[in-house]
Amino acid sequence: MKKFILNTDKRTKSKFSIDYHSELNQQQFNAATSIDGPQLIIAGAGTGKTRTLVYRVAYLVENGVKPESILLMTFTRKSSQEMMKRASSILDERCNRVAGGTFHSFSNFILRNYADLIGYSNNFTVIDRSDSESLIGYIISSMGLNKKERRFPKKRTVLNIISKSVNTTNSIDEIVKSEYPQFSDEKSEIIKIEKQYSAGKKNRNLMDYDDLLVNMVTLLTRNETIRRKLSNTYRYVMIDEFQDTNHIQALYASLIASEHENIMVVGDDAQSIYSFRGANFRNIMDFPKIFPKAEVHTIEENYRSTQPILDLTNQVINSAKEKYQKELFTSIVSKEKPVFIVPKDKFEQARFICQKVLELRDEGIELKNIGVLFRSGFHSNELEIELNEQNIPFVKFGGLKFIEAAHIKDILSILRVTHNQSDAIAWIRLLQLIKGVGAKTADYIVNEIIVNDQGIKGLVSDSLRGKKYYSDLKILYRLLEEILNTDDEPIRLFPRILEFYSPIIKQKYDDAKKRELDLQSLAEICNRYSSTEKFLTDMSLDPPEASQVKSGPTDGEKEKLVLSTIHSAKGLEWHTVFIIQLLDGYLPSSYSMESLESIEEERRLFYVACTRAKKNLFLLSPNLSFNRFSNETITFSEPSRFITELKSFDALTERWELSFKRDDKIIEGEILSSNENNSEETLNRIEKYFKVPK
Repeated sequence: MKKFILNTDKRTKSKFSIDYHSELNQQQFNAATSIDGPQLIIAGAGTGKTRTLVYRVAYLVENGVKPESILLMTFTRKSSQEMMKRASSILDERCNRVAGGTFHSFSNFILRNYADLIGYSNNFTVIDRSDSESLIGYIISSMGLNKKERRFPKKRTVLNIISKSVNTTNSIDEIVKSEYPQFSDEKSEIIKIEKQYSAGKKNRNLMDYDDLLVNMVTLLTRNETIRRKLSNTYRYVMIDEFQDTNHIQALYASLIASEHENIMVVGDDAQSIYSFRGANFRNIMDFPKIFPKAEVHTIEENYRSTQPILDLTNQVINSAKEKYQKELFTSIVSKEKPVFIVPKDKFEQARFICQKVLELRDEGIELKNIGVLFRSGFHSNELEIELNEQNIPFVKFGGLKFIEAAHIKDILSILRVTHNQSDAIAWIRLLQLIKGVGAKTADYIVNEIIVNDQGIKGLVSDSLRGKKYYSDLKILYRLLEEILNTDDEPIRLFPRILEFYSPIIKQKYDDAKKRELDLQSLAEICNRYSSTEKFLTDMSLDPPEASQVKSGPTDGEKEKLVLSTIHSAKGLEWHTVFIIQLLDGYLPSSYSMESLESIEEERRLFYVACTRAKKNLFLLSPNLSFNRFSNETITFSEPSRFITELKSFDALTERWELSFKRDDKIIEGEILSSNENNSEETLNRIEKYFKVPK
């Protein structure tokens, strides 16, 4: 029998209401339309990762997959809601029935039905960070550790150690040894606290955030029936930002997908930078080992940055020891290369940034579209002072602004009372640095100093003799007496102030070592001043009470320059980006030098910083010379190895040399005007215009 083949009826309507080919580029399309089996999506910076996920949800639903059988896990509730909203807007309301949320919220949802299978009641209470700290504090107190002669770590620090141990699956012994060596003698007590903390929560039917993950894994590993039921309920599992998952989260996701292996994980190995939170780089690298049938998709077309910026970032990450190979490209054309600058010091670096920011502002680039990025919070200290002096509003992410930090306020209180002995607010703060002096005692001493007009002798008045804190008050008295009796400005004796404060900062703060870096910066800033009054005035131009750390568009100045640690900048973008302190020992951090894994994460950190820039990228590597706090001279003058190791760095960047403009009209400090006005005529015009009364 002869067969007659009919042509396809072009009038036949496609089963899809969305034209996925026209909405996505080819790499995005390939990823979004892969349905069955394990899928690893390596989505480079700025390549439309979220768009790919959203269209994948819609594609699954249009292919007849029940929305309720799709599980989308994200790191924030907001991102999950936004994805479902976008999916519904491009398809229909069915996408709102997709299961999802954060790992913690989904765990809470499941454990409400099955907690009794792992020794909890289903009506357990989830406690927040504050509640956890309170319970830890109670245990520390009940064990009498808060009365020990040797200072015991604060409850927040103990909780950090316990949580880090849970999320990294490393022992408390390992966490203390690597991150809190100053508390090595307290290790056994911390282990006892952890045991009491765990038992106390279970006895009270409480779970903290870490417990939600751990108990979910416990449920899935100890109860075969429940694991199968959940895996067969959620037939399509999708995990966003997989490079940021810790060991427990990756195990959790794998167990949910164990019956069908329909798991898609999306992320970028080059942006794995959160090991300090417990994130495990190996999760994304070893995914094909856990799921050998995994298809690996790479998305490389960037919609954010210009090609010259991408040429540099591609070279940076190509130097990584272990990576998924990708080469970002874009259709955004520009001849502007990233700029490399070597300022003579941090202050010249700050002056350049301020001037360039103002020039960009004049060109129509809003301050909020300009970002200054750095490895650690203290790297921006000098810049913050310069921004304040030039009245450029800014917001800082990733730590308090320099002059808002408690230890900086402590130091300033010493300078303030030597400058003005009637400064009661500074006295109250300073006196409470003395162990054993509380608010009531501080008020009494301030009354002696100011109201009874004893001056600093009020610190050692007869009424205070015999008090346990009297010897410390005498030390403070001698310091202030030395400062007040010198012919020099108090600021010139700053090294003596640091010497006095050194044991206090170690006693008061668990992270004293990090705070000492701020004091080093403060010492360098002080060294530029000869007047204590001028220094204190400059430091208080932006009052500490007016915190900008959490400022938003409703705060006074709507337009603010953005200062941010690189960790806090991930996921954000700016028209122009400045990356400062690009020196070996700063980026990479000197703390990372001990292991190859840490150095590699620092490289990825630099990559993340560079890929935040859309149009302009400035790389600054100032010469740094000394460390006044420790009284040692340390030089950081070598540009970051992530720069020097690039053989094509000079070809990929443009080098600028900073110089000072000489104004011919400035002679011996006097500004000469070429136009001599008749002051009488000027006054007449003013009076006439403003109708000044005679």
